[in-house]
Amino acid sequence: MAFSSSARNPVDLRNGSKNSFCPVGEIHVIVGPMFAGKTTALLRRVNLESNDGRNVVLIKSSKDARYAVDAVVTHDGTRFPCWSLPDLSSFKQRFGKDAYEKVDVIGIDEAQFFGDLYEFCCNAADFDGKIIVVAGLDGDYLRKSFGSVLDIIPLADTVTKLTARCELCNRRAFFTFRKTNETETELIGGADIYMPVCRQHYVNGQSVNESAKMVLESHKVSNELILESPLVDP
Repeated sequence: MAFSSSARNPVDLRNGSKNSFCPVGEIHVIVGPMFAGKTTALLRRVNLESNDGRNVVLIKSSKDARYAVDAVVTHDGTRFPCWSLPDLSSFKQRFGKDAYEKVDVIGIDEAQFFGDLYEFCCNAADFDGKIIVVAGLDGDYLRKSFGSVLDIIPLADTVTKLTARCELCNRRAFFTFRKTNETETELIGGADIYMPVCRQHYVNGQSVNESAKMVLESHKVSNELILESPLVDP
């Protein structure tokens, strides 16, 4: 469903008075694990807005160049041209003030990589009257908050939580499981590194990972002890 602009009455939120200064903005958040269709949902919404006659622009993090540098691309290959930026605060300047004023809808993909997400969304919706559609991971591979995505929930008009299909049992998947042993939070990759899993297989998988780490650590300690042991002549 396209957003309705008829209810967006001009309001100056700085002093609470109604005038022609700026329209009321909106913030819509789409979250979920990897492979849940977040980018697809974002593009669908942006396309609906564009077809409804609104000026739209899409932004993604420059950290994510998996499929293209200048386009948002879904896992199945659907593309939409975008601005690839290291942060959101520079968008207005790079895009141009006049061009920015003509924009009605701003889509943000891979939002977890933007540290200034909260400030940008707050200013763009509250003071500039923009419709902001945000898509990103709500949790990392440890099921902990990822970036600032959850911080903008209190700002949001709507929040959509998507699910994928567990790669191991085909049940609903709420979590992202990392297949590799890397421990940094930001590790960009696709199906070679991550898979969506249900709660049962996430917990089982984490147990397997922990057991494997313990075995590897014990082998490492044993090898170090052997290397450090003094040689004794027979």
